[in-house]
Amino acid sequence: MNEFTAFAASLAIGLSLGLIGAGGSILTIPVFVYVLKKDPLTSGVYSMFVVGVSSMAGSIQSMLNKLVDFKTTLAFGIPSVVGVVIARKLIFPSIPDQLFFTEWLILPKQVAFMLCLSALMFLAAFRMLRPVVSGTQLASSDHPVITLLMLRGLLVGVITGLLGIGGGFLIVPALYFWAGLEVKQAIGTALLIITTNSLFSFLTSYSSTDLDWVLLGKFSLGAVAGIVIGTKLSAKISGDWLKKIFGGFILVVSVYVAYKQFFL
Repeated sequence: MNEFTAFAASLAIGLSLGLIGAGGSILTIPVFVYVLKKDPLTSGVYSMFVVGVSSMAGSIQSMLNKLVDFKTTLAFGIPSVVGVVIARKLIFPSIPDQLFFTEWLILPKQVAFMLCLSALMFLAAFRMLRPVVSGTQLASSDHPVITLLMLRGLLVGVITGLLGIGGGFLIVPALYFWAGLEVKQAIGTALLIITTNSLFSFLTSYSSTDLDWVLLGKFSLGAVAGIVIGTKLSAKISGDWLKKIFGGFILVVSVYVAYKQFFL
Protein backbone atom coordinates (compact mmCIF):
# COMPACT_ATOMS: atom_id res chain seq x y z
CA MET A 1 0.00 0.00 0.00
CA ASN A 2 2.84 2.38 0.86
CA GLU A 3 4.49 1.76 -2.53
CA PHE A 4 1.24 2.47 -4.40
CA THR A 5 0.66 5.61 -2.31
CA ALA A 6 4.22 6.75 -2.95
CA PHE A 7 3.87 6.27 -6.72
CA ALA A 8 0.58 8.18 -6.77
CA ALA A 9 2.25 10.91 -4.73
CA SER A 10 5.19 11.05 -7.15
CA LEU A 11 2.78 11.68 -10.03
CA ALA A 12 1.08 14.43 -8.00
CA ILE A 13 4.46 15.98 -7.20
CA GLY A 14 5.43 16.13 -10.86
CA LEU A 15 1.98 17.43 -11.78
CA SER A 16 2.32 20.20 -9.20
CA LEU A 17 5.77 21.22 -10.47
CA GLY A 18 4.64 21.27 -14.08
CA LEU A 19 1.43 23.14 -13.33
CA ILE A 20 2.59 25.83 -10.89
CA GLY A 21 6.39 25.49 -10.74
CA ALA A 22 6.28 24.55 -7.05
CA GLY A 23 5.13 21.89 -4.65
CA GLY A 24 7.85 19.39 -5.49
CA SER A 25 9.84 19.44 -2.28
CA ILE A 26 6.99 20.49 -0.01
CA LEU A 27 5.16 17.38 -1.14
CA THR A 28 8.16 15.09 -1.51
CA ILE A 29 9.50 15.62 2.00
CA PRO A 30 6.16 14.88 3.75
CA VAL A 31 5.67 11.77 1.56
CA PHE A 32 9.10 10.39 2.45
CA VAL A 33 8.60 11.30 6.13
CA TYR A 34 4.99 10.24 6.72
CA VAL A 35 4.40 7.55 4.06
CA LEU A 36 7.83 5.96 3.54
CA LYS A 37 8.94 6.55 7.15
CA LYS A 38 12.28 8.24 6.41
CA ASP A 39 13.65 10.83 8.82
CA PRO A 40 13.22 14.49 7.75
CA LEU A 41 16.89 15.16 7.07
CA THR A 42 17.30 12.05 4.87
CA SER A 43 13.98 12.89 3.19
CA GLY A 44 15.44 16.26 2.24
CA VAL A 45 18.27 14.52 0.35
CA TYR A 46 15.80 12.24 -1.47
CA SER A 47 13.74 15.31 -2.31
CA MET A 48 16.69 17.12 -3.89
CA PHE A 49 17.19 14.33 -6.43
CA VAL A 50 13.51 13.77 -7.25
CA VAL A 51 12.78 17.47 -7.67
CA GLY A 52 15.99 18.11 -9.61
CA VAL A 53 15.40 15.35 -12.16
CA SER A 54 11.69 16.07 -12.65
CA SER A 55 12.28 19.84 -12.87
CA MET A 56 14.89 19.22 -15.54
CA ALA A 57 12.24 17.50 -17.67
CA GLY A 58 9.83 20.38 -17.06
CA SER A 59 12.42 23.07 -17.81
CA ILE A 60 13.25 21.43 -21.16
CA GLN A 61 9.57 21.57 -22.09
CA SER A 62 9.39 25.19 -20.95
CA MET A 63 12.41 26.13 -23.05
CA LEU A 64 10.82 24.51 -26.10
CA ASN A 65 7.68 26.59 -25.40
CA LYS A 66 9.82 29.76 -24.99
CA LEU A 67 8.72 30.25 -21.39
CA VAL A 68 12.21 30.62 -19.87
CA ASP A 69 13.83 34.04 -19.36
CA PHE A 70 17.56 33.27 -19.45
CA LYS A 71 18.66 36.75 -18.28
CA THR A 72 16.58 36.35 -15.12
CA THR A 73 17.79 32.77 -14.74
CA LEU A 74 21.39 34.00 -14.56
CA ALA A 75 20.64 36.99 -12.30
CA PHE A 76 18.70 34.86 -9.83
CA GLY A 77 20.16 31.40 -10.41
CA ILE A 78 23.90 32.00 -9.96
CA PRO A 79 23.56 33.70 -6.54
CA SER A 80 21.08 30.97 -5.62
CA VAL A 81 23.67 28.26 -6.26
CA VAL A 82 26.17 30.22 -4.16
CA GLY A 83 23.58 30.30 -1.37
CA VAL A 84 23.15 26.52 -1.61
CA VAL A 85 26.90 26.00 -1.21
CA ILE A 86 27.04 28.33 1.80
CA ALA A 87 24.10 26.55 3.42
CA ARG A 88 25.29 22.97 2.84
CA LYS A 89 29.00 23.46 3.50
CA LEU A 90 29.09 26.16 6.19
CA ILE A 91 25.76 26.65 7.95
CA PHE A 92 24.14 23.18 8.01
CA PRO A 93 27.08 21.29 9.60
CA SER A 94 27.28 23.83 12.43
CA ILE A 95 23.61 23.51 13.47
CA PRO A 96 23.24 21.32 16.62
CA ASP A 97 20.82 18.38 16.66
CA GLN A 98 18.91 20.00 19.54
CA LEU A 99 18.26 23.63 18.66
CA PHE A 100 16.42 24.44 21.87
CA PHE A 101 15.61 22.57 25.03
CA THR A 102 14.32 23.25 28.54
CA GLU A 103 12.86 21.11 31.27
CA TRP A 104 9.48 21.19 29.46
CA LEU A 105 10.39 21.57 25.79
CA ILE A 106 12.84 19.99 23.36
CA LEU A 107 13.11 21.28 19.79
CA PRO A 108 15.10 18.88 17.55
CA LYS A 109 16.70 20.21 14.38
CA GLN A 110 14.47 18.10 12.15
CA VAL A 111 11.27 19.43 13.77
CA ALA A 112 12.55 23.00 13.52
CA PHE A 113 13.22 22.51 9.80
CA MET A 114 9.67 21.26 9.16
CA LEU A 115 8.18 24.20 11.09
CA CYS A 116 10.34 26.67 9.15
CA LEU A 117 9.16 25.06 5.93
CA SER A 118 5.53 25.47 7.02
CA ALA A 119 5.99 29.13 7.99
CA LEU A 120 7.70 30.02 4.70
CA MET A 121 4.97 28.29 2.70
CA PHE A 122 2.27 30.20 4.58
CA LEU A 123 3.93 33.56 3.86
CA ALA A 124 4.42 32.71 0.17
CA ALA A 125 0.77 31.61 -0.15
CA PHE A 126 -0.49 34.81 1.50
CA ARG A 127 1.58 36.93 -0.88
CA MET A 128 0.38 35.11 -3.99
CA LEU A 129 -3.30 35.16 -2.99
CA ARG A 130 -3.28 38.89 -2.24
CA PRO A 131 -4.35 41.06 -5.22
CA VAL A 132 -1.34 42.90 -6.63
CA VAL A 133 -0.23 44.91 -9.62
CA SER A 134 2.38 43.03 -11.66
CA GLY A 135 5.90 44.47 -11.52
CA THR A 136 8.01 45.92 -14.29
CA GLN A 137 9.92 43.62 -16.64
CA LEU A 138 13.59 43.20 -15.77
CA ALA A 139 15.72 45.39 -17.99
CA SER A 140 19.47 45.55 -18.45
CA SER A 141 19.54 49.11 -17.07
CA ASP A 142 17.59 48.30 -13.93
CA HIS A 143 20.63 47.86 -11.69
CA PRO A 144 18.71 48.19 -8.37
CA VAL A 145 16.19 45.59 -9.57
CA ILE A 146 18.93 43.20 -10.70
CA THR A 147 20.82 43.69 -7.43
CA LEU A 148 17.67 42.99 -5.43
CA LEU A 149 16.97 39.93 -7.54
CA MET A 150 20.51 38.64 -6.96
CA LEU A 151 20.18 39.15 -3.20
CA ARG A 152 16.83 37.36 -3.22
CA GLY A 153 18.44 34.54 -5.19
CA LEU A 154 21.21 34.24 -2.61
CA LEU A 155 18.67 34.12 0.22
CA VAL A 156 16.53 31.51 -1.54
CA GLY A 157 19.65 29.43 -2.18
CA VAL A 158 20.52 29.44 1.52
CA ILE A 159 16.96 28.44 2.46
CA THR A 160 16.73 25.67 -0.13
CA GLY A 161 20.13 24.35 0.87
CA LEU A 162 19.20 24.22 4.56
CA LEU A 163 15.76 22.69 4.12
CA GLY A 164 16.56 20.38 1.22
CA ILE A 165 13.89 21.89 -1.02
CA GLY A 166 13.74 23.06 -4.62
CA GLY A 167 12.39 26.43 -3.54
CA GLY A 168 9.71 26.86 -6.20
CA PHE A 169 7.25 28.27 -3.69
CA LEU A 170 9.78 31.07 -3.05
CA ILE A 171 11.25 31.40 -6.55
CA VAL A 172 7.97 31.77 -8.47
CA PRO A 173 6.71 34.71 -6.32
CA ALA A 174 10.19 36.31 -6.46
CA LEU A 175 10.27 36.15 -10.26
CA TYR A 176 6.68 37.36 -10.50
CA PHE A 177 7.00 40.30 -8.09
CA TRP A 178 10.65 41.32 -8.44
CA ALA A 179 11.53 40.36 -12.03
CA GLY A 180 8.10 41.26 -13.41
CA LEU A 181 7.69 38.01 -15.35
CA GLU A 182 4.24 36.80 -16.30
CA VAL A 183 3.07 33.84 -14.22
CA LYS A 184 3.67 31.21 -16.91
CA GLN A 185 7.13 32.57 -17.70
CA ALA A 186 7.93 32.78 -13.98
CA ILE A 187 7.00 29.10 -13.64
CA GLY A 188 9.10 28.04 -16.64
CA THR A 189 12.11 30.06 -15.47
CA ALA A 190 11.69 28.76 -11.92
CA LEU A 191 11.85 25.16 -13.13
CA LEU A 192 15.30 25.74 -14.62
CA ILE A 193 16.53 27.42 -11.42
CA ILE A 194 15.01 24.63 -9.30
CA THR A 195 16.84 22.05 -11.43
CA THR A 196 20.20 23.69 -10.73
CA ASN A 197 19.55 24.26 -7.02
CA SER A 198 18.17 20.79 -6.33
CA LEU A 199 20.82 18.80 -8.17
CA PHE A 200 23.61 20.96 -6.74
CA SER A 201 22.23 20.44 -3.23
CA PHE A 202 21.99 16.69 -3.86
CA LEU A 203 25.58 16.43 -5.10
CA THR A 204 26.84 18.16 -1.95
CA SER A 205 24.76 15.95 0.38
CA TYR A 206 24.12 12.44 -0.92
CA SER A 207 27.52 10.94 0.00
CA SER A 208 26.74 11.26 3.71
CA THR A 209 23.36 9.52 3.40
CA ASP A 210 22.49 5.84 2.89
CA LEU A 211 20.03 6.04 -0.03
CA ASP A 212 17.68 3.44 -1.48
CA TRP A 213 18.48 4.02 -5.16
CA VAL A 214 15.77 1.67 -6.45
CA LEU A 215 13.11 3.57 -4.52
CA LEU A 216 14.62 6.87 -5.65
CA GLY A 217 14.54 5.78 -9.31
CA LYS A 218 10.91 4.63 -9.18
CA PHE A 219 9.79 7.79 -7.42
CA SER A 220 11.67 10.01 -9.88
CA LEU A 221 10.11 8.28 -12.91
CA GLY A 222 6.64 8.93 -11.52
CA ALA A 223 7.50 12.57 -10.89
CA VAL A 224 8.88 13.03 -14.43
CA ALA A 225 5.68 11.55 -15.89
CA GLY A 226 3.64 13.93 -13.74
CA ILE A 227 5.62 17.03 -14.71
CA VAL A 228 5.23 16.28 -18.42
CA ILE A 229 1.45 16.15 -17.93
CA GLY A 230 1.45 19.22 -15.65
CA THR A 231 3.45 21.34 -18.09
CA LYS A 232 0.99 20.54 -20.90
CA LEU A 233 -1.98 21.37 -18.66
CA SER A 234 -0.51 24.71 -17.57
CA ALA A 235 -0.49 25.86 -21.19
CA LYS A 236 -4.29 25.57 -21.22
CA ILE A 237 -4.94 27.50 -17.97
CA SER A 238 -4.89 31.29 -17.60
CA GLY A 239 -2.07 32.91 -15.65
CA ASP A 240 -4.47 34.41 -13.09
CA TRP A 241 -5.93 30.99 -12.29
CA LEU A 242 -2.45 29.48 -12.02
CA LYS A 243 -1.55 32.17 -9.49
CA LYS A 244 -4.64 31.36 -7.40
CA ILE A 245 -4.01 27.61 -7.64
CA PHE A 246 -0.42 28.18 -6.54
CA GLY A 247 -1.41 30.22 -3.49
CA GLY A 248 -4.22 27.93 -2.39
CA PHE A 249 -2.14 24.78 -2.77
CA ILE A 250 0.81 26.13 -0.79
CA LEU A 251 -1.50 27.40 1.97
CA VAL A 252 -3.15 24.00 2.45
CA VAL A 253 0.17 22.14 2.59
CA SER A 254 1.68 24.64 5.05
CA VAL A 255 -1.19 24.10 7.49
CA TYR A 256 -0.92 20.32 7.10
CA VAL A 257 2.84 20.25 7.82
CA ALA A 258 2.42 22.41 10.93
CA TYR A 259 -0.47 20.23 12.13
CA LYS A 260 1.64 17.07 11.77
CA GLN A 261 4.43 18.55 13.86
CA PHE A 262 2.26 19.86 16.70
CA PHE A 263 -0.51 17.29 17.02
CA LEU A 264 0.80 13.95 15.70
